[in-house]
Amino acid sequence: MFQVRRATMDDVDSIVKITQDAFNKYIKLAGITDTAALHETREQVIHDIETKIVYVAYIKEHVVGSVRIELLDEETAYLSRFGVNTEFQNLGIGKSLMNSLDMEMKDMNIKRIILHTASKATSLVRFYYNRGFYIDSTTKDKGYIRALLVKELD
Repeated sequence: MFQVRRATMDDVDSIVKITQDAFNKYIKLAGITDTAALHETREQVIHDIETKIVYVAYIKEHVVGSVRIELLDEETAYLSRFGVNTEFQNLGIGKSLMNSLDMEMKDMNIKRIILHTASKATSLVRFYYNRGFYIDSTTKDKGYIRALLVKELD
């Protein structure tokens, strides 16, 4: 049905659209009015494909999900801009994207993956909990309560 692969430059426009779609839902879940992800440019996505690990999920060449990960140091990776087109949610696409990242991070001997998400976005927090993440701390640095989640890899 769907497959996961590394993103290419051909995916830039699709990634921008998915990010817009996913983060419009995110701001509603979080109870906020805006987030930087909604203002992301093609150039920023291109930069991330060049400097980070970016995966996409696709169905018949149509990109329906994406996620990015940045290596912070030899043991820690930061996950960001995770999103699945709202029309294709609850089909296992997000889990497959996360599984692909987990495998690559383990191959790279990364010990932990961290991310931030709105603590009010219970469906997202639940998703991450089910993927092995736990809440390490919270912050209001962006004007709302964000949880720092951590997943320790075996």
